Amino acid sequence: MPELSHRRRMLVLAICCMSLLIVSLDNTVLNVALPSMQRELHASTSGLQWTIDAYTLVLASLLMLAGSTADRIGRKRVFMAGLVVFTIGSVLCSLAPNLESLIAFRMVQAVGGSMLNPVAMSIITNTFTDPRERARAIGVWGGVVGISMAAGPLIGGLLVDSVGWRSIFWINLPVGLAALLLTLRYVPESRAPKARRPDPVGQLLVIALLGSLTYAIIEAPHSGVPTVIAFGALALAALLSLLWYEPRRAEPLIDLRFFRSAPFSGATVVAISAFAALGGFLFLSTLYLQNVRGLTALSAGLWMLPMAALTFVSAPLSGRLVGSRGPRLSLLVAGVAMTASGVFFAAFEAETSNVTLVIGYVLFGLGFGFVNAPITNTAVSGMPRAQAGVAAAVASTSRQIGQTLGVAVIGAVLAAGVGSSPYREVFVSAAHPGWWIIAACGLSVLLVGALTSGRWARRTAERTAERLESAEVREQADVLA
Repeated sequence: MPELSHRRRMLVLAICCMSLLIVSLDNTVLNVALPSMQRELHASTSGLQWTIDAYTLVLASLLMLAGSTADRIGRKRVFMAGLVVFTIGSVLCSLAPNLESLIAFRMVQAVGGSMLNPVAMSIITNTFTDPRERARAIGVWGGVVGISMAAGPLIGGLLVDSVGWRSIFWINLPVGLAALLLTLRYVPESRAPKARRPDPVGQLLVIALLGSLTYAIIEAPHSGVPTVIAFGALALAALLSLLWYEPRRAEPLIDLRFFRSAPFSGATVVAISAFAALGGFLFLSTLYLQNVRGLTALSAGLWMLPMAALTFVSAPLSGRLVGSRGPRLSLLVAGVAMTASGVFFAAFEAETSNVTLVIGYVLFGLGFGFVNAPITNTAVSGMPRAQAGVAAAVASTSRQIGQTLGVAVIGAVLAAGVGSSPYREVFVSAAHPGWWIIAACGLSVLLVGALTSGRWARRTAERTAERLESAEVREQADVLA
């Protein structure tokens, strides 16, 4: 890809951030609308889980395929296709006549979304080649998550209270169309020097692993033990098959050699932990504020604003910190703040007091704002630029897996505790284990971040990059020969 001017690079960054905005906004807006959807569509707690997890599950399953496909046939081409499919999926969601249709159309959305975030990150990585400038760009990218968290509950609450929950999907249309036209005009095409072949067996194993695991968790409170065991066994078999099959392919869907880098492996675990905490936190918060406190969707969005504001402020600061001092400090701040927030709710029932509720939201927003930049920067920085799409897709997949598992596990715990009883009567006690799970996720961010950001970890990253580059050189020589 040719070197672009500073102004053009900033424009490319803005266009890529637009895609992240509609994908992230869709999740935060949907969370605020859950109680309204529950009433109109007569959905159970597990039904609400599926409206979220159907999206994140398909997204997680297809992100790596989208990343490798973009590296092969062109990142701009795949990015534009994603914008078209996501926008069409949003229209279908707004027209869904029942819960089953909504879940199906959310999956259509996810097919488009899988072509957006990892491909956009790959475009950013290849556009901003200077490490410090790239870290700052990733910090801005992370700040868009804060914008979506701030705007999502407010816009969603306003739309749900005034027009209805179906209108939350309409906001994707103008942003999606604008991003499509700007991409066509200003984003240059790029691809990896050597095309990667498809890996259909690996792709099917990933779908089987994530789908069966999520089903087993969400349906555990309602299905019989044999069903849960059967799907759990299927997930384990898919995982073992994946670990056996992928190293034997010359061009695997998941290059397990990446995980020899301690920072890359650490970034994967941190992403899963942080986004599991986010998914569970949003799920518990919106149901508590509306079903227990009896707030409107807009009022619930306003209560969640402190969390979103801290995320918005912290993300660019974290990006600059990563660019100047590395990822360690950002990960430590993120881990401490997220753990403290979870403990605050679990041990001191912070949600029962207005002051402590705000403090808990502020702590979580601070921690989540600091965690995004080090995840992304660590995942792509040590990898050859030709592998940027795949590396970014693994990082994005880890986020979606985390959010899927967070909603599945914490939602299942909540559903098992609430049962058929009214939320108002048993929600606080039923949600108590969920808050401890969120605290444990924050502690995982702290410990894994500290362990995989030291000097020895950086040495493993350097050795991994050298081996990958050497392997690429040998493969290119074999092709020429």
